[in-house]
Amino acid sequence: MNKKIQNIINKKNKSKIVSLTAYSKNIAKILDKHCDIVLVGDSLANVLYGLNNTHKVNLENMIKHAASVRKGIKKSLLVVDMPKGSYKNFKLAKKNAKLLMKKTDCDAVKIESNKKNFRIIKFLVKHKIPVMGHIGFTPQFKKKFKIEGDSKKKAENLLEEAKNIEKAGAFSIVLECINSEASKLITNSLKIPTIGIGSSNNCDGQILVTDDMLGISGFYPKFVKKYLSLDRIIEKAIKKYTRDVKLKKFPSKKNFLNGSR
Repeated sequence: MNKKIQNIINKKNKSKIVSLTAYSKNIAKILDKHCDIVLVGDSLANVLYGLNNTHKVNLENMIKHAASVRKGIKKSLLVVDMPKGSYKNFKLAKKNAKLLMKKTDCDAVKIESNKKNFRIIKFLVKHKIPVMGHIGFTPQFKKKFKIEGDSKKKAENLLEEAKNIEKAGAFSIVLECINSEASKLITNSLKIPTIGIGSSNNCDGQILVTDDMLGISGFYPKFVKKYLSLDRIIEKAIKKYTRDVKLKKFPSKKNFLNGSR
């Protein structure tokens, strides 16, 4: 097993796992200093391409961004989302996962659960492709954004789903928008670590979309803590640049190129 993956598994019940998303080398290079896991999420559909959902992101999109992120990663575990429709059957899943790993040199892929694709996960793991699972609100399969597991029966169903994913060989599992008590039940019942997003601090780790927590995505649900209003800082810099250009202060003589760079 990949040493980085084993290190993530070993963190369960010992130290919290820190994870964020990246879609480019520049951001990845910063995250790599602080994160245990960097995820190239299909959330790039919303964050970068302005789409309403993640359904139109394809394998080529994921490969391009993941290849860029890989250039900024040295120590973190690099996980890449398998886009919707790329793992519908055994043959397709294996072909696309292998291509994704070959082209990006990522450490693992992430697959959203539709409560039926446990065998796909098991098949990929059998062929030495590490898989991170994902339950709760799964954007590739669910349209309505709501809290999951908010009753005893629903929590038990989620636990069964999580156990099936663990049994299939996944090394960790994302819990998205899951009730805090259900998250606690699942986390305490699994041997593999859980990574929460909108699922309380009962999980073994946490993940957020980096653009959300930096305040530049425009998407700020209750579960997101905005650590910075980066949009204001960027705008302030652009206003200064605009003013300098109009007042002919930029470029100044020290910015001129006279035969050398």
